[in-house]
Amino acid sequence: MQIMPRSQSFTPDELKARALWQFWSFGYDATSMDDLVKATGVSRHGIYKEYGGKHALYLACFAHYQDTVVSPAFAQVEAQSSTLDNIRRYFEFQISTAENLGLPGPGCFVGNASTETSPHDTEVHKHVAHHNARLKAGFAHALVGSAGKPASFDALAEVILVFATGLWAASRTTDSASRLQQSVAEFLKLIEGQTS
Repeated sequence: MQIMPRSQSFTPDELKARALWQFWSFGYDATSMDDLVKATGVSRHGIYKEYGGKHALYLACFAHYQDTVVSPAFAQVEAQSSTLDNIRRYFEFQISTAENLGLPGPGCFVGNASTETSPHDTEVHKHVAHHNARLKAGFAHALVGSAGKPASFDALAEVILVFATGLWAASRTTDSASRLQQSVAEFLKLIEGQTS
């Protein structure tokens, strides 16, 4: 009797989505292959066959995070006519998402990676640097739109990036969305004074 090979019961995107949540919630080092098998419902063999192992799957999660989490939140900041109000809406969107996930929450996946794995992993460092460059460019673009004239807001965009990173770290330790919202409101008042 010939045994037919079992068909694949998952898609690569489903595997990435479930693995992303595992890494995002618990970090890279604390996540074992057994944890990934349990979280994804995919066997070790299936994970190795699709991605070659834990590290390659972790790297694949960065693109999935950009596509499913960062881009929906950041698209309006990157839009041609964006202003400081778009930056405000970006923070509101992200705080609302964090609140829906439950506060305290997992913070930012890339922010977590920047402190856990990026310092000693060149591939992760590249993903973190790409993410930060994207956010900084988007913030700078919106600041130019607020000023209504060509100007260099590179340094101020870097300040917003650092604030955003800190805010998502704070979301891991607070159960109060209003605390995060108040911090954003006060911060953006300071930024507005620099663009008028």
